[in-house]
Amino acid sequence: MCGIAGIFAHHRAAPDVDRAELRCIRDHMAVRGPDGMGEWYAADGRLGLAHRRLAIIDLSERGAQPMANAAGELVVTFNGEIYNHRALRRELEARGRTFQSDSDTEVLLHLYTERGEAMVGALRGMFAFALWDARRRALLLARDPYGIKPLYYAGDGQILRFASQVKALRAGGAISTEPDPAGEAGFYLFGSVPEPYTLYRDIRALPAGCTLWVDEAGPDEPKSYCSVAREFGRATIEPARPDAEVLQAQVREALLDSVRHHVVADVPVGVFLSAGVDSGALLGLMRDAGQTDIQTVTLAFAEFRGQPDDEAPLAERVAARYDARHVTRVVDEAEFRADLPQILRAMDQPSIDGINTWFVSKAAREQGLKVAMSGLGGDELFGGYPSFRDIPRWVRWLGPPARVPGLGHALRRLGCSLLAPCAPRFTPKALSLLEYGGDYPGAYLLRRGLFMPWELPKLLGEERAREGLRQLRPLRHVGAALDPDPGTPFGRVAALEAVLYLRNQLLRDADWAGMAHSLEIRTPLVDAEVLRRLAPALAMTRGPGGKILLGRSPGQPLPAEIVDRPKTGFQTPVRDWLERLPIAGAAVAGREHWARRWARRVGHEAWG
Repeated sequence: MCGIAGIFAHHRAAPDVDRAELRCIRDHMAVRGPDGMGEWYAADGRLGLAHRRLAIIDLSERGAQPMANAAGELVVTFNGEIYNHRALRRELEARGRTFQSDSDTEVLLHLYTERGEAMVGALRGMFAFALWDARRRALLLARDPYGIKPLYYAGDGQILRFASQVKALRAGGAISTEPDPAGEAGFYLFGSVPEPYTLYRDIRALPAGCTLWVDEAGPDEPKSYCSVAREFGRATIEPARPDAEVLQAQVREALLDSVRHHVVADVPVGVFLSAGVDSGALLGLMRDAGQTDIQTVTLAFAEFRGQPDDEAPLAERVAARYDARHVTRVVDEAEFRADLPQILRAMDQPSIDGINTWFVSKAAREQGLKVAMSGLGGDELFGGYPSFRDIPRWVRWLGPPARVPGLGHALRRLGCSLLAPCAPRFTPKALSLLEYGGDYPGAYLLRRGLFMPWELPKLLGEERAREGLRQLRPLRHVGAALDPDPGTPFGRVAALEAVLYLRNQLLRDADWAGMAHSLEIRTPLVDAEVLRRLAPALAMTRGPGGKILLGRSPGQPLPAEIVDRPKTGFQTPVRDWLERLPIAGAAVAGREHWARRWARRVGHEAWG
């Protein structure tokens, strides 16, 4: 895990790369890479690449970046991990390639020589990189299929700049800080800024699973090489209905293979352990993969001690079940309030989540860890959210009346007039049921939305809200996650959750919160190979059985008290702490009142 940056003066009229600017961008990401830094410049002064290093694989100086091949024709700056780099190295060596290091970075250089841009299809891991091909005089940007690692870029027609963080690009001083109306509207709708939009109009996220070429003519359009929706859609092309025993074996085999790849490191790998199925199953599978003396870290809250909501006792029993070296880290409201200014500064883009990840990452770093496993992605892959039940039900029930032109809109406006004063904490989503609940994009907005589109003018003002909604087009934006159509109710919800919630919020929060403590967070359940192997079968499942499959995947399965435990989510006392914070402006009513109030605080910090 690292921080990468670059400046490419691709137009003939552009000035040479400003080295001071590039160093400023790079060093703004110092916490992403405290173990080293580097920079490389083309001889003609038209390109500069930079890197901050968190050493995980090949801790020697041979793994330093930016890294060039022996001929000096290829140069790469890379953030992430390539988990199958050893297998790729063996293939390349069998074809006569010679390596000078044990790093996964050097594998990228040789693999590009062999396969060109198509190399991205062979990579298993989390990654964002920029690779300069001097023969083509072109720069290739690429990002992993799920978007685990971020990559942002800004172009003005003459110069393209890129970095791992939005705030780093801004720190360089050459990019306009004009707010992006679509990014702002998206944040208040979803609780996070939906890619490709960002805080700023001139900065864009390279979409997950995409590559982008930049040459003397400027940047091309991003090109997709992997799609989550497409993988779930294979269920309708390759129907897979294995019996329960066969499916359980397939799940175990796929997850154990993923864990074996994700534990590859030259430093110890720990686990974020809760009382949930996802992290407990990962710990059990790590033991099955031959890992010993595993450090686990559980977050607990002083207010919960001795109460049913306290996850610590159950997590401690799971740790003991798999012989882990366990630590429970207690957080109280005083520490939360003391850390809050740092949390808000560390957010690269505004988010209503990430606080728990901040504190558990802090705890892991206190134990000396540089790498920790997280159970992120389990609910999206195995159907653990209520949305897997609610959204298909709403579409089925509300679809026919919702198709009557204008009916939902008229009823919502009538309801706002008659009912809102009577039920201010409940009405926004309830009044929008018929207007939005008749298809998957609208029902998803109802299930995950923070504010509804018609509420934004009161938050942002008429003009800003109108422009933001015009650019974002929320229902079309959500619907794009279903292109191509996954074809089954489970597949549609899984794609929506993976592309919108997991990518834009959970993974992004894991990146900034982990990197704020120089900690690499790995997610074995967010893995393109696991998706490829399991998506067709899981897409045909019905009911909550997916999480049971996950809980039974270790050789020594999780106990029933873990597998059968209801999902708790983002619970108090953090919710209570947020409720007690002073919020700029009047409180805004809503069913998710605490989250809406917190969004106002975070949004105020971001946009003022």
